[in-house]
Amino acid sequence: MKFFTGRVAKRSILLFSCVLLLLASACFAKDYDQLFTDANDAMAQGDLPAAIALLKKVEFEKGDESGAFVRSRMQIARLQFALKDMEQASSAAKEVLAVYPDNSEALNFLASVKQEQTPRYQVFIQDCLRFLPQLLKGAVMTITLVVCIILISPIGGLLIALGRISTFKPVSGLCWFFIWLFRGTPLLLQLFFIYYGLPSLGVTFKPFTAAILGLGLNYSAYLGEIIRGGIQSIEHGQMEAAKAIGMSYWQAMRRVIIPQTYKRLMPPIGNEFIALIKDTALVSTIAMVELMRSADQMFNAYFNVTALILAALIYLLFTTIFTFVFEKIEVRAGIYENR
Repeated sequence: MKFFTGRVAKRSILLFSCVLLLLASACFAKDYDQLFTDANDAMAQGDLPAAIALLKKVEFEKGDESGAFVRSRMQIARLQFALKDMEQASSAAKEVLAVYPDNSEALNFLASVKQEQTPRYQVFIQDCLRFLPQLLKGAVMTITLVVCIILISPIGGLLIALGRISTFKPVSGLCWFFIWLFRGTPLLLQLFFIYYGLPSLGVTFKPFTAAILGLGLNYSAYLGEIIRGGIQSIEHGQMEAAKAIGMSYWQAMRRVIIPQTYKRLMPPIGNEFIALIKDTALVSTIAMVELMRSADQMFNAYFNVTALILAALIYLLFTTIFTFVFEKIEVRAGIYENR
């Protein structure tokens, strides 16, 4: 009987101790909660030093399941970071790492502090080295698109221009309708229709094909009108003189009229192709990974404006090169006319 009574007493004492421990833990947790509340109030009033002083009262305890210590030290680290005191900010994060060496939040915070202490020009260089490889891949795709359209659209434009000035009404009307359609609707809408709309009609294109098709048709329409204007600016007597020496209509066009339009066409065509470099950015909306999409992806991933600055510089480089090249071609095409 005594043995049984003794065991009951021991269990009662153990149970009572556990209850006391839980109550004590609850009391401590409540105190920490009040500390955090007071610290938040101090921060709301702009008194950051007071908030830091309150948060420092939270001490490390074994079995801290609530994470009050980590929470307080990381909050102190962020406040010190806001106050530009990087030494104290690092110290607070290191307190966490001293107890929890693998704490990712503290490790990432120390990396941010290190980057903040790095001179701006070094950060910019590091960002450039990090972003440039991906941007250059996108730039290669942009140049590929531009070269393809430069090869395709003048041929399409010439055919449309010849059809537009044709005396055969159905051909002239069809070319007029083509120009009216592609000049009267946004290029972005045309790209969307080709890539997203045509699949509903059973016609599917890959992004690159859809981009070539959309840009090629649109720029053929614009160049068609430019070439038509260049051809019709040649005096009508030139055609009559060519026919007088026995040339057919197409021989006169090929040997007399069209060669004279080169110099007059170079400035507007150069403008169109420079605009084309910038318009290629629109194909990023149909899943084409070119320069603009590459820059957009990196900006969204790192929220770093350096990616956009580098993309702008690459676009400016391309347009500058094209401007210089077309000026040289314009001079070359008009060398005989200048005499």
